[in-house]
Amino acid sequence: MKLTTRRIAFAGILAAVYAALTIATSSFAYGPVQFRLAEALSVLCCFTPAAIPGMVVGCMAANLASFVSAWDFAIGSTATLLACLVTWFMSKALRPEAPLGGEAAAENHGAGRLVGRKLLLVFLVPLPTILFNTVIVGAEIAWFFDDRAFLSAWCLNGLSVGAGEAAVMYALGVPLLIWLLKDCRLYRQLCSI
Repeated sequence: MKLTTRRIAFAGILAAVYAALTIATSSFAYGPVQFRLAEALSVLCCFTPAAIPGMVVGCMAANLASFVSAWDFAIGSTATLLACLVTWFMSKALRPEAPLGGEAAAENHGAGRLVGRKLLLVFLVPLPTILFNTVIVGAEIAWFFDDRAFLSAWCLNGLSVGAGEAAVMYALGVPLLIWLLKDCRLYRQLCSI
């Protein structure tokens, strides 16, 4: 990814929004049952690689406010990094293969109509975020907060974290992704970052 002023600015704004939204909703953004509303922004990784550092830095900043800030800073941010990377590579079918040159090009490359494989992919986009947080953050919480056997605590905490991630991603992330894919102007702008 070539560093440009536009990409750096986009990543910085995304990081600030992620951190602010997570800290503002801290009563339900941390702990065994998490509803991190800012995780819905991970769908932006479908359009530009600049979203990846934005999400990771935002997660790092937000995790400084968690109960185990030093560990969550590293472990939770790693889950976000892996999820964003997989989302970027997985969503290649949603991105244009050539620069967009107008409304017709946007229609042909993903924005506008969502049918068949692209519609299915829209509902698969949240899976990396859900799965990486289920496994990694579930293990982190089991390690630090549960005195039961690690494996059973990991499964239980993983399920609760995963359920919260799934709720956020499908209630907020998928509608955001569909809206961005259908708005030709925003679609072109995001893909050009």
